[in-house]
Amino acid sequence: MGEEAGAFPAYGVRAQEGQGADGGHIPKPFRFYDLHHTGHTLSTRSGATLKDTMMCAGQSSEKAALIYQHSDHEWQKEVAGGLDDMVRAARQKAAEQAAQGSSGGAQVVRDS
Repeated sequence: MGEEAGAFPAYGVRAQEGQGADGGHIPKPFRFYDLHHTGHTLSTRSGATLKDTMMCAGQSSEKAALIYQHSDHEWQKEVAGGLDDMVRAARQKAAEQAAQGSSGGAQVVRDS
């Protein structure tokens, strides 16, 4: 295990088919171990670092932690949108500085 015992210690433990604590249906077969994938993916989406997820799951290597992290089309759109916002903001700032006659340090490179 990793640095400390993690939040998911029940490897391979199976739940009985029936109702969950919130009244939802538990599919069969269901292993609590399968929640590693869900936990890693959701924690990184919430802003947790790789080290944070490793400690939570009790993993000692980045390779092991990355096995459980997943990405999907919606998340990729969010990432691309964030990058687009950053580029647009940098270009806007550069345009404002150019209009004021200030070089302000680094310049945004544009294709000719």
